[in-house]
Amino acid sequence: MGVLYELFWFYSFDIFLSIAGAWSAWSAGRGNSFIAVRCKKLHSNAKNSTVTMMFNPSQRTQRTKQIALLTIFTALYIVLRFIPYTLLVGGAGGYLSFSDFLAPIIGILLGPYFGGLTVLLGNFGALGFGKSPVFITTPFLDFLPDFIAVVSVGFLMRRKWLPVVALNAGLLALFLVDPLTSVFVTVPGTSIQIPFAYMHIAAFIVLLSPLGRWAGKWIATEGKAKFMAAGFIIVTFIATMMQHLAGNILFELSFGQIGNPPIIPLSAWPGEWTLVVFAYPVERTILIISAVLVGIPVIRAIQKNHFLKLGNQDDKGVQAKTVTS
Repeated sequence: MGVLYELFWFYSFDIFLSIAGAWSAWSAGRGNSFIAVRCKKLHSNAKNSTVTMMFNPSQRTQRTKQIALLTIFTALYIVLRFIPYTLLVGGAGGYLSFSDFLAPIIGILLGPYFGGLTVLLGNFGALGFGKSPVFITTPFLDFLPDFIAVVSVGFLMRRKWLPVVALNAGLLALFLVDPLTSVFVTVPGTSIQIPFAYMHIAAFIVLLSPLGRWAGKWIATEGKAKFMAAGFIIVTFIATMMQHLAGNILFELSFGQIGNPPIIPLSAWPGEWTLVVFAYPVERTILIISAVLVGIPVIRAIQKNHFLKLGNQDDKGVQAKTVTS
């Protein structure tokens, strides 16, 4: 009934403006009178109403394709959630899943909103099918690392750079000030200390650089394979490191700050981070390579067949401005 009501007033208003515009033009002898100008402007605004957008075939098709991709990637995410690629250090038998590498691909194709919903549905769907949570004392937060990665990539694709910078800075600061974090880790058998978050800091620097702004545009540019690949690698690197920061924060919360006594005692955390600092670069590299090998062919196929518009889109998934090389 709401749609019919809006249609009625839309067409009634359209007829009124047409009559008023014709009367004004006739009475003034030309079409530049004050009333005619105002009617033309109102007529133009009416053409851009939600009803017009709702019944625009190209916009409706775009939304349908996004919903189809949401369904496909939700199912794929659930399946890959059960396939481990590395054990969680100190995680009482927990593991990280291959679904993690889908995060940047989902963010590129579906944006921050549909993409974020895909991760939510996929994560809780996997839990419903019997997947053991990664963070056993906070299972309702398992979705958060992938969700942050997807939303960040989605915003970068829409040229919304500042929210991603703020989120990355907040995650990095929150992790470094946590009392369980070892900011510097001593290399076993030596007195050499290295910063634990060196890859996270490197990713943040890339985000702050012009590359962080250009990457989304490069991905959305059709016919530029080298630029698309470079942009994909950049956003994947940024996203996976933000994903890891969120995972580290939840790891400390779930295993070191909840429970009495906690699963990992305070004295054991320096040893945990000494193991993780050598493991996580390998884990992140595996994720980036997996995402690149799968994501680039998928995106190139979608662009070649004009299946879905990528890049700077509004909430309805419609291209808001033309992407130029």
